[in-house]
Amino acid sequence: MAEDIVKEQIYTIPLRIVKATPRWRRSHKAIKVIREYLTKHMKAEPDMIKIDRTINEKIWEHGSEKPPLSIRVRAAKFEDGGVEAELA
Repeated sequence: MAEDIVKEQIYTIPLRIVKATPRWRRSHKAIKVIREYLTKHMKAEPDMIKIDRTINEKIWEHGSEKPPLSIRVRAAKFEDGGVEAELA
């Protein structure tokens, strides 16, 4: 992006809460939990958060039923309010 980075941070996002959902829905829920976490900590709107393909591949690495228990993410917030997240 052409805009300047306002804030850049590395987060370790816990995904243990995903284990409470049905097996076939766990990876879907993990992506939602990551989006909610970044919305809260980066103070951005949910529709302004872009999750990189590498995060999605890491979550879905072992299929829908077995996402990782936590994931490290590098998030950058830009002047226009957009947030981009990639695997750290």
